[in-house]
Amino acid sequence: MNRASMLRLAASGVVGLAAALLIAALLLSTYTSGKIRKIPLNIDKTLFASGTGAALDPASLSGERFVVDTNVPLVSQQAVTVENPANAQVVTFQVGTTLRRTDKQQDNGLLLAMVDTVTVNRTTAEAVSDDERPSGSVQKPRTIADDKPPTNIALPHEGLAYRFPFDTQKKSYPFFDPIAQKPFDANYDGEDDVNGLTTYRFTQNVGYDADGKLVEPIKYASLYDNNIDAEVTARAELWGVPGDPQEPITMNRFYAAQRTFWVDPVSGIIVRATERANHYYARDPVQPEVAVVDYTVTSTEETVESQVAAARDERDWLALWSRILPIVLAATGLVTLVGGVLLGIFGMRVESAQAGPGSEDSDIDLGLFGRDETGPMPAAQAPTEKIPTRRPEPPPPAR
Repeated sequence: MNRASMLRLAASGVVGLAAALLIAALLLSTYTSGKIRKIPLNIDKTLFASGTGAALDPASLSGERFVVDTNVPLVSQQAVTVENPANAQVVTFQVGTTLRRTDKQQDNGLLLAMVDTVTVNRTTAEAVSDDERPSGSVQKPRTIADDKPPTNIALPHEGLAYRFPFDTQKKSYPFFDPIAQKPFDANYDGEDDVNGLTTYRFTQNVGYDADGKLVEPIKYASLYDNNIDAEVTARAELWGVPGDPQEPITMNRFYAAQRTFWVDPVSGIIVRATERANHYYARDPVQPEVAVVDYTVTSTEETVESQVAAARDERDWLALWSRILPIVLAATGLVTLVGGVLLGIFGMRVESAQAGPGSEDSDIDLGLFGRDETGPMPAAQAPTEKIPTRRPEPPPPAR
């Protein structure tokens, strides 16, 4: 194979490599980046929030009157794990949420508890159902003496659950409330900096208006078969209601909440949250009479740091595959393409020089631009043709 053929082959290979790099950059920036924008399947974390509130003293339930303690220290704990089904399209969160009084020990301090399970789309974070199972369930409460395995009650979820979608937009999203058992709008409310991360702030009102006034509280949906905690009848003196102390008074339990979420718009992770919630008994829904618990809690600094770190990790992962690698591959592909074109042009010039006039051998050693670099042969060494000379004639005879 002569040099020109080798150059043409090399140029074709280089151009092919450049095309492959450019195609890879295009796929990474479009198809592949969409495939990796998914909620991880290895989530296993516990989120904490702390605050204060008013809470019913459990010991007073057997006393002469229900007593509500004020300004008690509270901590909310949310343990999030991944369960089946969890695959390329969906992930299932099991979230155990508790609210405790930190001034009480063990079960005496437990005010609220719920285990919620929901299957969501890994990109949109929206609850999804299939033919075999609903999109969610809640665990049926058990008494302390109940040693049977826990059972679930089907609770179809709608809207978002426990996080926001990738590429969160400045708009309203339906966000599911497992206590109210239906979604309520989380409305975009501005941008804030949280530990150096730019976040979108969303607010959600459940039973409250934007000014924090009770307007349409939710009648509590009991998870017990006998509805024991949603409707209670007790003597008026226990409720603290004026009139005949022995008169039986029936009150219903109601629920309302206000939440603020600070969301990383890239990954959809909630990096910080504040929750104001009110569980109470009343005869008139908008006139609370006896509080079960009325509290406000905010994510602890440790939880915020952990969530911000998780958001940054997902941002870096997405940036690597959707921006950094495509840019590097595209730049490398363009440089390689230019190199392949130049190599092809050089090969054509070599081929032209080899096919020029007087060339008898295609394997002549040509210079960089297709000419003989040995230079002109010195005139003394050039072969010359020998012309025969005539014999000199004798001079004519003298006269």
